[in-house]
Amino acid sequence: MKRFTDYLETQSFGLCSALAQKWGFSTRSVRLSFVYASFFTFGSPIVLYFAGAFWMNVRRAMRQQRSTVWDL
Repeated sequence: MKRFTDYLETQSFGLCSALAQKWGFSTRSVRLSFVYASFFTFGSPIVLYFAGAFWMNVRRAMRQQRSTVWDL
């Protein structure tokens, strides 16, 4: 089971872990609250999750693409 969860965490977007690190909560509590919110609101946080993951990947790509102003 540990190998499976490690694989999912490395292959997933990492949005919950990034939010947990930024806000100072445990990653597990952020993931559980996302799952509970998805059940109670009939899946609407999934749209927010994908939008946040998209934005996070865009920011990561922009940082990797050009690290300084002089790299034009």
